Amino acid sequence: MTTRRFGVRLLAVAAVVTLGATACSGGGRERTDDSDSGGGNAPGSSGFTIAFITHETPGDTFWDKVKNGAQQAAKDTGVTLKYSNDPDAAKQAVLIQNAVDSKVSGIATTLVTPNALAGSVKAATDAKIPVVGFNSGLDQYRQLGALMYFGSDETLAGQSAGQRIAQDGGKHPLCVIQQAGSVALEARCAGVKSAVPGSENIQVNGADDAAVTSTLQAKLSQDKSIDYIVTLGAPQAVDAIKAIEQAGSSAKIVTFDLNAQVAQDIQDGRIEFSIDQQPYVQGYLAVTSLYLNLKNGNDIGGGKAVLTGPSFVDGTNIATILPFTKNNTR
Repeated sequence: MTTRRFGVRLLAVAAVVTLGATACSGGGRERTDDSDSGGGNAPGSSGFTIAFITHETPGDTFWDKVKNGAQQAAKDTGVTLKYSNDPDAAKQAVLIQNAVDSKVSGIATTLVTPNALAGSVKAATDAKIPVVGFNSGLDQYRQLGALMYFGSDETLAGQSAGQRIAQDGGKHPLCVIQQAGSVALEARCAGVKSAVPGSENIQVNGADDAAVTSTLQAKLSQDKSIDYIVTLGAPQAVDAIKAIEQAGSSAKIVTFDLNAQVAQDIQDGRIEFSIDQQPYVQGYLAVTSLYLNLKNGNDIGGGKAVLTGPSFVDGTNIATILPFTKNNTR
């Protein structure tokens, strides 16, 4: 990415955050009750219904923040929010098609497996239902027909993480991919490897923490040259701490994303730093942008993706950020 292009995106995110942000369930289930979905049909309702669809794996705390942001935006704009999720790409495509068939006003969806979702996204655009992408699919959202995108530049995030590891003398990071086929996760690891050529990837089952720990422990016991573990989600960072202890390894941990435990581990020195993509903001802006598009024809970002990250969290700023992680908004 060129410096100029990155600068345009940063300007876009500054404008949008100023405008709109003051700030899991089993696969495939939709939730539309007022307490869980935000706007409902309360007095002051905008009359718009937005389907909010993710590839959330049940139990992954990351998605609580995304959903919290979406729900707050729904309340602020009077939108009825229909949340659904499935980590299986084909089933997520069905959820998008279901939203099209139910004639929602707009669709906000992750695009973690673009090829698998292309047909259902096209069905939405053919039906004149505006679609925005968020979290995953930065490089593919426009090809798929999405109007706007809110998320981190994952390649840049990986490169930034790798550069910090290299500066600290790291030679052999182990990059942990917890969901097969995710373009965002693969981009992160590719970014790390571009800065640290000795980087190695390992695939784990992110839905099974015990299996993640045992897989990492076995790898660390086998290869003592691994000096960093790079986890791509907060739950896996906690698993990595256990694996290092069990393997007697001296590897350091860096991670992507935050939860309250990871934030505490950063403060306590067990994790070097986190690369935060601000998921609350992704959920908030995805819903708010659709509301503004439906209400006023607005197109946020000037034809460019709106970046919500990467943002580093480490010992220099953890004291400020830690309270927000306990509120499940950061």
